[in-house]
Amino acid sequence: MMAGAIDAYYRDKPQVERDEVMRSCGIAGQSLMLAAREMGLDSCPMDGFDFEAVGRLINLPDDHLISFMVAIGKKAADVWPRPGQLSLDEVRHVDGF
Repeated sequence: MMAGAIDAYYRDKPQVERDEVMRSCGIAGQSLMLAAREMGLDSCPMDGFDFEAVGRLINLPDDHLISFMVAIGKKAADVWPRPGQLSLDEVRHVDGF
């Protein structure tokens, strides 16, 4: 029953398939970052780079996408404070919205 339901959910729905791939890659990336932290390493998810240029640099096949990029290593300096970060009470809702 589940296999049929899963197939029906994804079949012929490229946007749904892509969304699931991106979500799964994000979860895998977060797991990688948590594992790095456990090993005493620091990490930072990357954004603001030229996805196409990186794809060319690494010879990424045309039918592939970069979904998540993360830098892992030893930090060179302490991180800057995050200005404008909302408090937990401003973003968390318990038992209602």
